Amino acid sequence: MKLETERLVLKPINENHAEDILKIRSNEEINKFLKRIPPQTNYDALGFILTIKQRVENKETIFWGISLKNQSNLIGTICLWNFSEDRKTAEVGYELLPDYHSKGIMSETLQAVLNFGFNELYLNEILAFTHQLNESSKSLLLKHHFALEEGRTDEGFPDNLVFSLRKNI
Repeated sequence: MKLETERLVLKPINENHAEDILKIRSNEEINKFLKRIPPQTNYDALGFILTIKQRVENKETIFWGISLKNQSNLIGTICLWNFSEDRKTAEVGYELLPDYHSKGIMSETLQAVLNFGFNELYLNEILAFTHQLNESSKSLLLKHHFALEEGRTDEGFPDNLVFSLRKNI
């Protein structure tokens, strides 16, 4: 499922994106706020892509690679996942290569995914979990009217803050 914005194409990832996924998911700047084992090789990245494709097929996640229009390489990813049983709540997750930070790219991307989530999937709420020291991510969420859920925790990740955005009814 493809989404387009003024400057961007959000598209499904496939095996041809292994090098881009390796570059994104092994980036030290991106990973400093995440607890994950970064891929070391294109083979590791390919394994991640195949896992994501399976989760998309099983309707467990909706996952997009982010590209600038007229370019095939990925500069980031965004997904809706961790859906509630009634499919009314989902979590958004995103990452963007540092060279593209502070250019409004993730803001444009997030707006497209929020519109999709609320208007196409009919979600009532979208959650976001971000590290308490990730100022860029917190600013992005606040700009898009997410509210900090005081007292709510991200189980297993005590350094994360929980934000939520509810659909305007």
